[in-house]
Amino acid sequence: MRKVALLIAMLLIPCVSFANMLSSMFAETTVNKENKQQFMGSPVYIQIFKEERMLDLYVRMGERYELLDSYKICSYSGGLGPKQRQGDYKSPEGFYSVQRNQLKPDSRFYKAINIGFPNAYDQAHGYSGKYLMIHGACVSVGCYAMTDSGIDEIFQFVTAALVFGQPSVQVSIYPFRMTDANMQRHKNSYYKDFWAQLKPGYDYFEQTRRPPIVSVIDGRYVISKPLSHEVVQPQLASNYSLPEAK
Repeated sequence: MRKVALLIAMLLIPCVSFANMLSSMFAETTVNKENKQQFMGSPVYIQIFKEERMLDLYVRMGERYELLDSYKICSYSGGLGPKQRQGDYKSPEGFYSVQRNQLKPDSRFYKAINIGFPNAYDQAHGYSGKYLMIHGACVSVGCYAMTDSGIDEIFQFVTAALVFGQPSVQVSIYPFRMTDANMQRHKNSYYKDFWAQLKPGYDYFEQTRRPPIVSVIDGRYVISKPLSHEVVQPQLASNYSLPEAK
């Protein structure tokens, strides 16, 4: 019996090694935090997860976006679900984009990035609200409040990406990491139809490591496949350092 057990173990060793190799190949690549500055000026992408209170900042490496860093959200308000009206104290959910004129280096909340609420979806549903931000100072009503050190780094990478030619930075805001298990856990939610519109965007990024292409058709989010001739913005990795905002 011992000889049989030994033989089986010997046969399994290559399989285990191969499985470990596959696992390491497909594990999410994270940028070495000590070398983050070399990606300053490269295209970036942001995902926010309410339930986990987490903002993930991705940077493009080759054809894929890899995790640059994750930042704890100090505060958001209103619980899960989209913002619908001015004064409901809810923080938005959905797909947004940031251009240079939405950067607020002189915000009274240290530094701020206006996410662009209301977007086309929000407007189609008559949602109202303004000045919905990702900002510092660690306090918020309706925004996503970060630590000052967190927003410092996020603000620098977003600003540098836009300065170096990224037309806009996409910000995808989800109620939670939209795994099948989490969707099942929230299957009885009032917002389940809305969240079902967001999940394809989450899944697309998980599968491709590229931001989803989002449009609004008949008042619903629609995720489209990229065109085969789509031109990818060059990787910059510029070592560019922004001056400290005053």
